[in-house]
Amino acid sequence: MPRSSDRRSPLALVLLALLAEEPMHPYRMQQVIKTRGKDRIANVAQRNSVYQTIDRLLRTGLITVDDTERDERRPERTIYSLTGDGEAALREWTRSMLAAPRREFPEFPAALASVMLLDPADALVQLEARMEVLREEIAALRADLASVPDLPRLFLLDDEYQVAVLEAELTWLGPVVASLRDGSLTWSLDWIREVAESLEG
Repeated sequence: MPRSSDRRSPLALVLLALLAEEPMHPYRMQQVIKTRGKDRIANVAQRNSVYQTIDRLLRTGLITVDDTERDERRPERTIYSLTGDGEAALREWTRSMLAAPRREFPEFPAALASVMLLDPADALVQLEARMEVLREEIAALRADLASVPDLPRLFLLDDEYQVAVLEAELTWLGPVVASLRDGSLTWSLDWIREVAESLEG
């Protein structure tokens, strides 16, 4: 069996989970991911990323070619199914992802580490814009959750989590933006240099 930790990713996990339901071709997988709103947790904006992940899963023996669908009106489509190793990897990845936070490198903390390269007024504008985007994303997620009132909570846990994370970020941003507005959080190039020199000394 291939090492199930090889090239684990959210998209690979979602694709394996779909194939655990039934064999599918890549185009259908991409459409199901979008229909279910799982494109918020797995990046399928580029169809090529789906095909590359499928190729990797195929090479590592986690999926196999099940059939080829032929239709005169559209190109030939390869249908994939989950292997025994794929089912084992799906369970192992899910357990691991649930139990242990993975070290990830999101963009926002990196941008915060570089915020002093902007002047405070510019930083304020950008963070206010981010807060507006967060509000819109939270509203969209809440609308999605409200649109399926009869769906058992089990199938909505990932959406609930995303709402909680976005709300936590919005809550944290509020006082930061307020401090930029009232001037209690500010900086200048000379001040940054003084701080850097004191740290080096």
